[in-house]
Amino acid sequence: MSKVLLIDDDIELVDMLKEYLEQEKFEVRVAYDGESGVAEALTNQYAIVVLDVMMPRLNGLETLRRIRAKSNLPVLMLTAKGDDTDRIIGLELGADDYVPKPCTPRELTARVRAILRRTVIDNPDHSPYSPLAVGALSMWPEQRRATWSGRPLELTSSEFNLLEVLARNAGKPVSKQHLSEQGLGRPLARFDRNIDVHLSSIRQKISTLGSDKSCIQTVYRLGYQFIKE
Repeated sequence: MSKVLLIDDDIELVDMLKEYLEQEKFEVRVAYDGESGVAEALTNQYAIVVLDVMMPRLNGLETLRRIRAKSNLPVLMLTAKGDDTDRIIGLELGADDYVPKPCTPRELTARVRAILRRTVIDNPDHSPYSPLAVGALSMWPEQRRATWSGRPLELTSSEFNLLEVLARNAGKPVSKQHLSEQGLGRPLARFDRNIDVHLSSIRQKISTLGSDKSCIQTVYRLGYQFIKE
């Protein structure tokens, strides 16, 4: 049973989401403010956090920042409908995905499942001892572990999934639609910038490990490509 942490000060909404998630066989705990949410998230008990942006005292973005400082636990953000700024900032801070409010419990549960399906991947082609290796990149999908030139590459769940899709198709352009479906578990929405923000973050993380050129290139009108060295 996957354990979900809901961090939101909207008691009525939280009660509704909690009831639905429990009916769908999730175990759910609730934190009604960011400070207690951070403390709970860092206990290593949870498979995923569902985090609201708009909270008093410690808002969702700062809560996310504090979680990401110490953990790569998957985080699904709840954002105000039409608020692109909070969505982009959340993704840049390491959120795995977002759902605009108001949302239905069914929609949120589907998004939670999509993230969790890609957090633990059962791939018989690669044992924990046989990495997916392309140039300086090595990935162990079963362990959710990656290195660049032998140094640990710290990725969020969605970043790992997207990089794995690109690495498995190294040398070939991969469309944003395919990346969204295979990496995020959902079709690409109109004006959706998730892919762009996640890949920008991956590029920055790789550059901090000493790479002087981007291994992920934008292919005009086609998508993105991982460059074979």
